[in-house]
Amino acid sequence: MPTRQMIDAVTWSHPAFLTRMDMHMGVANTRALELAGITRDTPDPAGGTIVRDADGEPTGLLKDAAMPLLTAVIPAATIDERIAAARAGLREAARFGVTSFCDMGMSPEAYDDFRAYQRLEREDALTARVSLFMPIGSYEQLQRAGVEKRFGGERLRIGGLKGFADGSLGSSTAAFREPFADEPHHCGLVMKEMSDGSMAKWVADADAHELQIAIHAIGDRANADVLSIFESRGDARERRFRIEHAQHLDPSLIERFARSGVIASMQPHHAIDDGRWAETKIGRERAKSTYAFRSLIDAGATVTFGSDWTVAPLNPLLGIYAAVTRRTIDGRHPDGWIPEQKITVEEALRCYTVNNAWSMFAEHELGRIAPGMLADIALLSDDIFTIAPEKIADVQVEMTIFDGRVLQ
Repeated sequence: MPTRQMIDAVTWSHPAFLTRMDMHMGVANTRALELAGITRDTPDPAGGTIVRDADGEPTGLLKDAAMPLLTAVIPAATIDERIAAARAGLREAARFGVTSFCDMGMSPEAYDDFRAYQRLEREDALTARVSLFMPIGSYEQLQRAGVEKRFGGERLRIGGLKGFADGSLGSSTAAFREPFADEPHHCGLVMKEMSDGSMAKWVADADAHELQIAIHAIGDRANADVLSIFESRGDARERRFRIEHAQHLDPSLIERFARSGVIASMQPHHAIDDGRWAETKIGRERAKSTYAFRSLIDAGATVTFGSDWTVAPLNPLLGIYAAVTRRTIDGRHPDGWIPEQKITVEEALRCYTVNNAWSMFAEHELGRIAPGMLADIALLSDDIFTIAPEKIADVQVEMTIFDGRVLQ
C-alpha cells in the first residue's frame, strides 16, 4: 500500500491527496494530513479507517468514512469548473452513444452540480438526459422543497437519493458476513448510518415523501442489510428501490432480489476487471455467485447496467462485451471468468436500455425505438447480434442522435 512518505518527496509543501480508482481509499501526503489535523490521536470514524504504521502514526492512507476528514479541507470546485467538467463528460458520453445517465451525487456539492447542469440546459448545451441523485443524508432539503421522484423536465431531473452501506472489494471495505480470504480477521466496514439506524430512518422518511432511493452495497452483508430496509417499506417494484452494484451475493440474496422487486443496478465491466483478483479476496466458492447476472435474471430479478464511470470505462459496448463474454482484461480467462454467469447480447442490451428506462420512471419515453418515444439513438459500426461476442469490444459508435439531433 502507498504511504505519505512515497509522495512527500515529489509534492514538497503542496498538500496532495490521491484517490484509488474506486474512490473508497486514498493516500495523503504529510502536508495534507497536517492541514486536516489528522494525527496519531485522531480516532477512526465509524465506517472508516485511518491506516497506521507499527508506531501508531498515520501512513497517509485513509479508507471510506475516514476520507472526508481530509476532503473537507480541499477547496470546492467553482461553478465554472463544474460546467467545464460537465461539458467534457457530455462529449465523452456522445462519443459512446450515451444519451441518458444517472449522476450519483456523492457529496453535498451535488447541489452545485445541479446548478451547472441547469446552466447547460439553459444554453441548450445539455446533450444527454441527466437524472441527478442527491446524498440521502440531505433528503430533508428536498422534502422541504416539495421535490418528489422524477422532479424536473425531459433533460434534467432530480432522480432521487443515494446512500452507502459499505465500501469496496479492492479496498477491503466491502461488508461481508465472513472474513476476507486474505485478511482472516477482517469482514469489511459498515457505514455509520447503517449501524446506528439512520439509514432505515432516512429511507422511511424519504419514501413517505415520494423520493426514489438507491443505496450502494457491495458485500453480501451490506446487500442483506439494505434489502431488509427496503423490504420493510412494502412493494419495491412500485417504489423502484435500487441497490447500486449488488456485486457479491449468495443464492438466498438472489432470491430476495427477485421476490422483493428491488433493482440490482450493476456495472458489468467490474466483473472482467475484478475477476483478475477477486478470488484472492473472497475465495473461489463465494466468487461463484458474484456479479451474478445470469442467476439474477433467471430468478426474475430486475437487472440494470451502468458504467460506474469514472471508476470504470463509460462505453456501454464494453459493458455488453463484459456481460456476454466475462473475459477478464488480463486475458487469462478466454472462456470467461465464472462462465455460468454469462448472459446473451439481447439480455445485456435490455439491461442498458429498457430496464434502465424503467428504473428511472421513464419507460414511456426512453429505452426503445418506437413511435412516440424520444429520438435518442446510437448507430453502431457492426450488428452486435451477429458478430462473434468477443468482437463486441471493438464495435464503434458511428452516430449519436439526441432528441432527433445528430451530435456526432
